[in-house]
Formats: sequence, structure tokens, C-alpha cells
Amino acid sequence: MSNSTSPKTVLSGMRPTGRLHWGNYTGALENWITMQDDYTCHFMVADWHVLTTALDKATEIKQNSRDMYLDWLGAGLDPEKSVLFVQSQVKEHSELYLILAMMISKGRLERNPTFKEQIRDLNMGGEISYGHLGYPVLQAADILMYQAQAVPVGEDQLPHLELTREMARKFNRVFGDVFPEPEPLVTKFARFPGTDGKRMSKSLGNHIEIAASPEEIVKKIKPAFTDPARLRKSDPGNPDICAIYTWYQKFMPEAAAETAAECRAAQRGCVDCKMKLAGGVVEHFAPLRERRAEFEADPKKLDEIIHAGTERARAAAAQTMAKVHDAMGIG
Repeated sequence: MSNSTSPKTVLSGMRPTGRLHWGNYTGALENWITMQDDYTCHFMVADWHVLTTALDKATEIKQNSRDMYLDWLGAGLDPEKSVLFVQSQVKEHSELYLILAMMISKGRLERNPTFKEQIRDLNMGGEISYGHLGYPVLQAADILMYQAQAVPVGEDQLPHLELTREMARKFNRVFGDVFPEPEPLVTKFARFPGTDGKRMSKSLGNHIEIAASPEEIVKKIKPAFTDPARLRKSDPGNPDICAIYTWYQKFMPEAAAETAAECRAAQRGCVDCKMKLAGGVVEHFAPLRERRAEFEADPKKLDEIIHAGTERARAAAAQTMAKVHDAMGIG
């Protein structure tokens, strides 16, 4: 464990489901980028976690992981500042997962409110795998493996982190002080709207990728949700229920107040409003697209970055498992 004067160690991850969209960017990635200068960061491609709910997508994981790496690097994650690694390439995760699985009951996992919500939202009924039920245990292994003292989470993830804290306490009580109890770094993620006004989600097809081309951005923004009560340009609008206005606030904040005022006064039509936004968004993400394209054009360099980050993660994981083996008297 680090001393009190060292930066806190942080662990977070994303499931590789392909190229990232604006919701991923505003909900997590932006926060990660700002954390790099204040914390010792470990950011994980959580590829094993995909298997818990999408086993049939296994063949897509490798390419999706590379696409996500490109988005990370393009957005500004720095492999010199942060440890960027692939979960499945650090086999120690599976061993710690197995050990921690002995320290929690089936009933405790079934009471996890996030698990209940997933079962309902995915309409899974009785078709629940052991791996899906136990994914908070794998998540705990991910966090504890790097002696993480803090985890950036949304409020909906707090129950998972509490399970991690419980397992750390139980291990320490039974075998001695090995793991810190990670504290949450709670981020109040605003509901970020998709093109239909609902929460942006790849499964709903209402997303816009952060690396989208200027042409793709314009194509997605043109039919996007606005105030449904505003039928003509001469009708006053309500920007507070308009996805376009939310995007202004995020990507063109300097123009947001004027946009809202002109909308309410029926001084700007929705088409003009969307095209002005499209220009601003294209400019906002231009540096990201350029950096991403540079890495995409050099696959060998990308391979080196993935390998180097994973080697750093393996070294840290080996140290943790040596402590676990010593404490338990096994291995």
C-alpha cells in the first residue's frame, strides 16, 4: 500500500463493445483524463466482463478492444501517465476472482440491486449464468489486484463497490492486512441524451461516436430530437427539453445562453440551430480524430502500447498475488 504522501491509486475500466460515443466520453472518459495528473491510474479493457452478458459476442472482443484503445488515446489518455491494460491478459485476475468467490454467499450476490436491474432490463428471466451472478466478484478482483484506494463510480455502482469493500474486509480479517478498502470517487453523471432524446446508448442506436467524421456528425444531428411542440420556426421553443441544447451546453458552452434565448424567442429555427452545433462539434472533436487517426495508421505502435501497459499491470498483479499467497500460506 502507498504511504499518505503518494498519489492515491485508482482503478476503472470499460467493457469493449466497440467505438465510444458521446455518452461514454462525458460519463467517464473525460473524468479519467483529468484524473491522470492527480492519481496513479490503472484503466482496464474489461473484456472478460463482456462475456457475462454477451457470450455470443466473444469473437468481436479483440477488434472492439483495439477500437476502444484508439478512442482512449485519441481523447487524451496518456500511456506514460496511466497504466492502460487488457484484463484477460493479466491471468492473476482469474486467480483472485476464484479466491474471493469463496468469501461471499450466493444470497448476498442476489441481493445486489444493480444485478436485479440488469435481469429486468435485459429480460433474462431464469437464464442467468454463474458468471453473470458473480461478476461483482470479478470486479472486486480487478480493483483489489492493484491495491486501489479509490474508484470513480456513478451512484448506481456504489452497491458493487460496497461488495468489494466487504470482501477486502473479510480477507483481511481472516488472513491479515493485505487489501485497502477502496473509497468511491462519486461522479454525478448527467443523463446524456441521444439523438432521440433518450439516454444515449449503442443498443438504442441513438448514439454519435466521438471519432465520427464531420459528415457522420451532420447526418446524425439533422434528424435529432428537439422540442416536439415547436412545429414552425415562428413558434417559441423550450430548450430545456431539447437534446440539441444539452449538446450546446456540453460542446459549445460559449454559445449556449444565446441559443436558449433565441429558441425561446423564436429567433432561430431548429435546422439553423443544428447546423451551427454540428460545426462546433466537428471542431471540438477535431484534435481527438487527428490523434486517433495517427495511432490507427501505426498498428505496430498501438500493439507496443497495449503490450507495455499490460506488462506494467502484470508486474503489479504479481506483487499483489505474492502477498495473497504469503498471507494464505498457499501457492
